[in-house]
Amino acid sequence: MSMDHHHTSLTDQLTFPEDNRIATAFFGAGFVGIALSLIGLFVNTEQFFFSYLTSFTFIASLVLGALFFVMLQHITRSGWSVVLRRIPETMSYQLLWLGVLFIPILFGMQFLYEWTRPELIATDELIQHKQPYLNIPFFVIRNVIYFAVWAFLAYKLYSNSVKMDRQANSDLDRQQRVISAPGILVFAFTVAFASFDWLMSMDSGWFSTMFPVYYFAMSVQTVLAVVVVLVIYLLRKGMLTNTINNAHLHDLGALLFGFTVFYAYIAFSQFLLIYYANFPKEILWFYYRFEGSWIFLAYLFLIGRFVLPFVLLLGKKAKTNHKLLFGVSLWIILLQFLELYWIVMPILHQGSITFHWLDLALLLAFFGISAGLFFRQFSRHSMVPKNDPLLAESLNKH
Repeated sequence: MSMDHHHTSLTDQLTFPEDNRIATAFFGAGFVGIALSLIGLFVNTEQFFFSYLTSFTFIASLVLGALFFVMLQHITRSGWSVVLRRIPETMSYQLLWLGVLFIPILFGMQFLYEWTRPELIATDELIQHKQPYLNIPFFVIRNVIYFAVWAFLAYKLYSNSVKMDRQANSDLDRQQRVISAPGILVFAFTVAFASFDWLMSMDSGWFSTMFPVYYFAMSVQTVLAVVVVLVIYLLRKGMLTNTINNAHLHDLGALLFGFTVFYAYIAFSQFLLIYYANFPKEILWFYYRFEGSWIFLAYLFLIGRFVLPFVLLLGKKAKTNHKLLFGVSLWIILLQFLELYWIVMPILHQGSITFHWLDLALLLAFFGISAGLFFRQFSRHSMVPKNDPLLAESLNKH
């Protein structure tokens, strides 16, 4: 049986059709977004940078989540995930570009980060106390280090995987684990500090040691949702139908369910500890985000990002129901953007949610270019790591 199945699996067309216009469509949307954003930069500069940071941290969370997923699969020598691993590998490959997209944030620092403003540094003792860490030169150096580390990890893991498509190579396979094991540790530290730098330092008085885990949990939940969406998209288009089966989807669904619970646990722990400790400096962060109409978003995350997916994905059948999985995953991706919006925007718009067209323009720019790059890269190589030593195990999963 397994032998027979193995043969049928190779009947699948393994390359994403070159003539597929999806990459072009996404690039088109992205360029429209860029054009609108550039107008917005001159119309409302401050709003531009806040919207930019929101979309940047959104795309970064997907790409970093994908890198984590790939390293995790290598370290655990996962068999089940081999057939769909090329998707997160291709996503993480964009980390080279992400560093370039970070540069505009450096030009908007005086809008985004209060610790860069000389008049505040002069009067605020807490900011003075944090100066050794929160200063512009060190901030720039740290971010260069983060992106160098991530781009190296993503590039090596992706290029090794693609090299193995040409011929099986046990050395390359071992190298994937040799890179991933220390890589995941370095990843944990760099992502933690990046989340401090990008998001937490916007409220320079606020601190939460839980915050990096919160950003990480959000990111992994969302990237699993993205992989689900892409897998179901491929299957609907009639691609890889003999390669990826419901057993693979079930495992993805189970992971998505697990990280939904983990996300809720971390997000609630962070809130609860700050709530009952009741320190003014700490509680202000939540105060601004529970004020006015912002509180609706907080409830939306509780119900929409935890309760709803939890209930819907609880059953065994739900995890292989394509329509349900697809819907829940798209919903989680949307809420990831909204939650980052809820973290960034109350600093600019206190008291009430104020949607600006720049929020959508920059989301369109980031998402369009990012998705375009993904599909363009995805069509260049096999959609499945075809000489992976664990491929047979993955194909025979039922």
